[in-house]
Amino acid sequence: MSHPPPVLGTLESALYARDLDLAEAFWTNIIGLERIARSETRHVFFRCGAQVLLIFNPDETRKPPAPGSSLPVPPHGTEGEGHFCMAAEADQIEAWRIHLEAQGITVESDFRWPQGGRSIYFRDPAGNSIEIADPMIWGRTDRNRP
Repeated sequence: MSHPPPVLGTLESALYARDLDLAEAFWTNIIGLERIARSETRHVFFRCGAQVLLIFNPDETRKPPAPGSSLPVPPHGTEGEGHFCMAAEADQIEAWRIHLEAQGITVESDFRWPQGGRSIYFRDPAGNSIEIADPMIWGRTDRNRP
């Protein structure tokens, strides 16, 4: 049996939202991510640390690429609420909670994990479950490399 080649880690993660204007406003104005690309009705992309967060409109990404397209990305999409977790320093989790609540965002859960670390959960405008967590929840102490 052969072994798979090594991977470097996660490069991008995707969530789905039909209202890209609302998604863009949330991820830039509330969360503070830098927008790096936008297609009017198909997607909006953000830099999130060493990773890229992709927000796709599932109605558009389910369409196959046009013949001869320069970006022959296979159709994809999903229904329902997804999940995305961002890492933050342990001493910044409370600051995030205060910031979110000041912006009218409800924090649905705030707890400390048995193995260490704290997480807070809230929703983006599309209903996706968003988490901000201390990397210690996965036993990570190298906080600069989530």
